[in-house]
Amino acid sequence: QVHVVESGGGLVQPGGSLRLSCVASSVTARRYTMGWYRQSERRLRELVAEVWSDGTTNYADSLKDRFTISKGSARNTVYLQMNSLKPEDTAVYLCSVRFGGYDYWGQGIQVTVSS
Repeated sequence: QVHVVESGGGLVQPGGSLRLSCVASSVTARRYTMGWYRQSERRLRELVAEVWSDGTTNYADSLKDRFTISKGSARNTVYLQMNSLKPEDTAVYLCSVRFGGYDYWGQGIQVTVSS
């Protein structure tokens, strides 16, 4: 059974940075995609960034200048570096892993940007 676990969220002041981590266990596929999404009361779930197993990345256009997704050295680990955070970045951030035609989701982690 695939488990996806996020960590690293919390409260940060505007202009600050956070790094989110995600680990997915029991991923047996050679080819997979891991991604970060976010959702809030004001927004439906939206893609933040995703990375394929070969390292190819894709970003939401509005976030690519401030957010960076990267693969960890450990298999099935992905990070999201978020810089110059704004109050509108406040959301629950969810990690997903996609392979074999299925999406597996973590429970999400709260990121709050506020002074």
